[in-house]
Amino acid sequence: MRIGLLGTGHVAQALAQGWSTAGHDVLLGSRRPEQRADLGPAVAGLEAAAAHAEVLVNATPGGASVELLRSIGAPALAGTVLIDVGVGLSEDFTTLLHPNSSLAEQIQEAFPRTPVVKTLCTMDSTTMTAPDGLTGPSTVFLSGDDAEAKQTAGRLLTDLGWPPSSQLDLGGLTTARGQEHFALLFMGIADGLGSYTFNINVVPRRTD
Repeated sequence: MRIGLLGTGHVAQALAQGWSTAGHDVLLGSRRPEQRADLGPAVAGLEAAAAHAEVLVNATPGGASVELLRSIGAPALAGTVLIDVGVGLSEDFTTLLHPNSSLAEQIQEAFPRTPVVKTLCTMDSTTMTAPDGLTGPSTVFLSGDDAEAKQTAGRLLTDLGWPPSSQLDLGGLTTARGQEHFALLFMGIADGLGSYTFNINVVPRRTD
């Protein structure tokens, strides 16, 4: 599958490496590709990454994501599944930029012809691509209004090492608020553990 990733930070690089190892054709998109040519994965401009993609991944800072996508243009994004892993946080990581909504919903509202799926935003980049490096099983969430787009995202999660048993579909895109708002608790847990590499596991009630 052709995957375009918007962003060249730790998250985008980790996902690019993970999906490239799984056999996908990956291209990173940057506003300044000439300055990021030494990353390893191929880097192009934002428009080129979007044109390349069967699936586009937003791994840009949440406060800038919508305007960055607008710079590419709605026609270029129409019909392309967009996986959003961003979270809008203040520079000091203490305040949500979308307290009554979510970045994913803002993207979907701005680009109604682009099916948006929210996932992978409740963990750090290491856990995203190496869930087997944790001490036990854990959960990755999906939110979205388009069932086919969520199935596509689920297959890509499996390619990163997340079996279907670890994937929890939360429902429509409004549930992305819960995923993104977890960011504040994530920061607290990270401070308590002294590490950002951890995840949560949803443990249901025993039925026996």
